[in-house]
Amino acid sequence: MNEKATALVIDDEPQIRKLLRIILEQEHYHALESDSGRHGLSEVALRRPDVVLLDLGLPDMDGLEVLKRVRQWSQVPVLILSVKDSPEDKVAALDAGADDYVTKPFEATELLARLRAIQRRAPAGGENAHFEAGHLAIDFNSHTVTVEGREIKLTATEYALLKLLALHAGKVVTQKQLLREVWGPNAEAQSQYLRVYMMHLRKKIEISEGPERLLRTESGIGYRLIIPPHKS
Repeated sequence: MNEKATALVIDDEPQIRKLLRIILEQEHYHALESDSGRHGLSEVALRRPDVVLLDLGLPDMDGLEVLKRVRQWSQVPVLILSVKDSPEDKVAALDAGADDYVTKPFEATELLARLRAIQRRAPAGGENAHFEAGHLAIDFNSHTVTVEGREIKLTATEYALLKLLALHAGKVVTQKQLLREVWGPNAEAQSQYLRVYMMHLRKKIEISEGPERLLRTESGIGYRLIIPPHKS
């Protein structure tokens, strides 16, 4: 590989994460780690890994739920790593969108071979890599945001907020969900964070002469990213 592929390991066992990091880095992957489902979802959204290794037994949420949420907006290859070895568990994971399933303990050579195989099957560039709404465009692969064709600079937090709204475009995203996904589960009551960052985000992506604001406040509930109708 000319460029290192990025692998995200979502597993709550430190020893497993350490072992996988060693295996992956020896194979020239850039290894990222997450010890919970919620943090793992944020890492998938923000880091755009090339492949995900997901444990089913996570402390905060079921691994299948993590997989289902990822599949709502991403086709990143996902390899399940689990101590569960029943046919029912494997079928449930594959039906939920997993690309392959390896039981623990595992052989490093088999694991790497399966990783290579699911990456070869992945669609080039992935799906849903680009988003457009009126004058706004987001390239999720390069993390670039343009307004009327001009690139604008967002902070990591502003980008995370905008991306979450874009992934749910047209739908209301609640204040609690935005706070939880961007700042973590302990920030759900910190609504002032959200107001400040949404104000900054509006200043950067809205245009004064635009016919309609893209970011709409749903009073007392949350925010919605509007998708304007195409002009005929």
